[in-house]
Amino acid sequence: MTQSKLKRGLQTCIVRPEDRLTPGFESFSMPVTRASTVVFPNLATMRALDWKNDAQWRYGLHATPTSLALAQRLATIEGGNHALLQPSGLSSISNVYFGLVKAGDDVLIPDNVYSPNRDHGDWLARDFGITARYYDPMIGAGIADLIRPNTRLIWLEAPGSVTMEVADVPAITAAARARNVVTAIDNTWSAGLGFRPFDHGVDISVQALTKYQSGGGDVLMGATITVDRELHLKLKAVRMRMGIGVSADDCSLILRSLPTMQLRFEQHDRAALGLAKWLKTRPEIAAVLHPALPDCPGHEFYKRDFTGAGGLFSVVFDGRYSAAQIDTFCESLELFSLGWSWGGAHSLAMPYNVASMRTTGQWPHRGTLVRFYIGLEEEADLRADIEQSLVALG
Repeated sequence: MTQSKLKRGLQTCIVRPEDRLTPGFESFSMPVTRASTVVFPNLATMRALDWKNDAQWRYGLHATPTSLALAQRLATIEGGNHALLQPSGLSSISNVYFGLVKAGDDVLIPDNVYSPNRDHGDWLARDFGITARYYDPMIGAGIADLIRPNTRLIWLEAPGSVTMEVADVPAITAAARARNVVTAIDNTWSAGLGFRPFDHGVDISVQALTKYQSGGGDVLMGATITVDRELHLKLKAVRMRMGIGVSADDCSLILRSLPTMQLRFEQHDRAALGLAKWLKTRPEIAAVLHPALPDCPGHEFYKRDFTGAGGLFSVVFDGRYSAAQIDTFCESLELFSLGWSWGGAHSLAMPYNVASMRTTGQWPHRGTLVRFYIGLEEEADLRADIEQSLVALG
């Protein structure tokens, strides 16, 4: 057996991809191909183009060699066959809605969903005639009881990007498939490295490439990734009709970052888990919501289905502290910036009023939740920074 026939590991495939989109040119980086107009050698070639063929260049908005290289590598990471790029993670969520749902259809959304996805569902329900219903993320196989004849889409988020519950994804997707309902997961938390959704029955994976794939906090982009070709073509048609495209320069920045993504993810994971375990010992903290810890809701599903957690987790402060005191705690941190869009080298902290974000059931905690993103600073320095802010709470 020759070396080229050997099955290689994921990290090797990312660093040394097999795509050869520019014959005759060889380097470690993918050339940046900027194009609006695609030039054809003759009319016969132009007329023979098939928009369903991802590798046939028709117009710069839809694909260039640079954007296609990124799409192919993202599909490889996630274990899918197809990927579509969009200008942001939210745009990718929108692509799923408009590709699969029309007036009169029903959508099920987990109550721990990313807030802009919630807003999107509410907007479509208010102005476009769909039904958007929210379900307990821990419902598991019980979701079968919520599926209606007009249910077309079930969203998942595992874990919730603020409250960190880990859903029983295989149980939900099995119930959906039994009723021919498409499932889509926002898989940004795991970057496709810690959780492989297609191995667990999911139909569509959405990634905010703005996060770990970029790694620099300086690129906005998203992707929808699929295994099934017909589903891919539905989403592709919507992207084309809505005129959605991405910059070749932005694609090149993410392509440059992908080879180090797994190494960065593992470092974020190590430091975040270490800090999470330490925070459990602090009297100021009532709960630590990290899926790798046994008392996090859905930990058993994390242990069964996931291989890593990355840098994002939350804590709930003791109820004796007011929301204003927690704001002061966050603002007193020196190495944690205040911001939402995590995934880069810099650590972040953000307080949340979770009760105002839920529509089903009761949030079980009295205290204020703070979400931490652990960047690439020294873990000991981050611990000291949190400690000095905790001491200042009194």
